[in-house]
Amino acid sequence: MSPTSNGQSVIVRTERGLVIAGTRITLYDVMDYLQAQYPPKYIRDAFNLTDEQIRAALSYIEVHRTEVEAEYQEILKAAAETRQYWEERNRDRFAQIAATPPRPGYEAVRVKLQKQRAQRTAKNNDCLG
Repeated sequence: MSPTSNGQSVIVRTERGLVIAGTRITLYDVMDYLQAQYPPKYIRDAFNLTDEQIRAALSYIEVHRTEVEAEYQEILKAAAETRQYWEERNRDRFAQIAATPPRPGYEAVRVKLQKQRAQRTAKNNDCLG
């Protein structure tokens, strides 16, 4: 199915789709990072892959671009439909939660969480920029 290592395929098809053998990482996960224009080294490190695994994944995607891209688009469509379903289903609950006043005695915790969220957002923006 893909380049081999010691006679074994590095990319295999499972019920989850195209997967890097020995992992739960799909090629569609890798495609998310490629679409965001992350370099291969970052993708390798993000998924804790070996050099051989990331090379095999990128090679497979390049050689089978049309097939992988079509499956990736199906995955994105299904994910969007699932997200929309749950957002609609939980809309009232989210509104109810948002309208609930904060519990007394947790002000310091809320401030700390907001500060951490702001730092994380700033850090993520620095990484993307």
